[in-house]
Amino acid sequence: MTAQTTSQQARRATLWELLGDLPPRDRPLTAHTVWRRDQGSYWLERLTLDLNGLENVPAYFAIPKGDGPFPAVLFNHSHGGNYELGKEEFVRSRSYLQETPYAVALCEQGYAALCIDHWLFGERRGRTESELFKLMLWRGQVLWGMMVYDSIRALDYLCTRPEVDVSRIATLGLSMGSTMAWWVAALDERIKVCIDLCCLTDFDALIASRGLDGHGIYYYVPSLLKHFTTAQINALIAPRPHLALAGDLDPLTPAAGLDRIDAELRQVYAGLDAADAWSMVRYAIGHYETAEMRAEVLAYLARWL
Repeated sequence: MTAQTTSQQARRATLWELLGDLPPRDRPLTAHTVWRRDQGSYWLERLTLDLNGLENVPAYFAIPKGDGPFPAVLFNHSHGGNYELGKEEFVRSRSYLQETPYAVALCEQGYAALCIDHWLFGERRGRTESELFKLMLWRGQVLWGMMVYDSIRALDYLCTRPEVDVSRIATLGLSMGSTMAWWVAALDERIKVCIDLCCLTDFDALIASRGLDGHGIYYYVPSLLKHFTTAQINALIAPRPHLALAGDLDPLTPAAGLDRIDAELRQVYAGLDAADAWSMVRYAIGHYETAEMRAEVLAYLARWL
């Protein structure tokens, strides 16, 4: 084990500890298939997963037709203030994503993909974000920590599927899904490729721009800034391939912060002889995915996964 690997493991342990009191990491997983449907170009399963022992987690699993095992993507849905949508974003898309849903786009390129409803969203809705944050706070839990925990357990489930090549798993998402992508990739080395769209937010730049209210309360982890900058969390992904797509007009990702993250991660990846595995592509747009960005995502997956 190299010194760099040992250091990353220690830093991951610190990051994990900041996420509050979490369910056991090794608790048994169970899954129930509600239905399986032929979607023309792919199969779609509606699942109910027991990931955390507290409440069931609805999910979609999309599988290309043909012979597997397939490379796979853990798709993370966004927030956008639409608590009803959740995992439906994966199969229906939404206004700030391209018209073709990611379930279709990924399966057409030969990737299996899993998307869960996160706490508060889709079929897990019923409490306000503020209510659940406060309840968890009283219990020693962190809402974002519980969300990240569910994502990593969803990755555990993905790795049990015989259709999946566990050596080729990526994660991606936009907005809240973007933040989830880089947190999960930082914490779990089973993620081989990370793609984040429109939410690689430098914390200090967000404070300086007075943009804290742009993110929901779910986003805030107690004491995080005592230990990590955004770039330091993302450095835990190196040297694995990481693509960041951002809009220079997006108030959730201040340009000065993007400059800082890009400079620091360029240095980190170069120091690991993996300079070509880090890429930030910026556009003169706000908080949404363009056709060019979608093409960039699919090309990056084709190259690295």
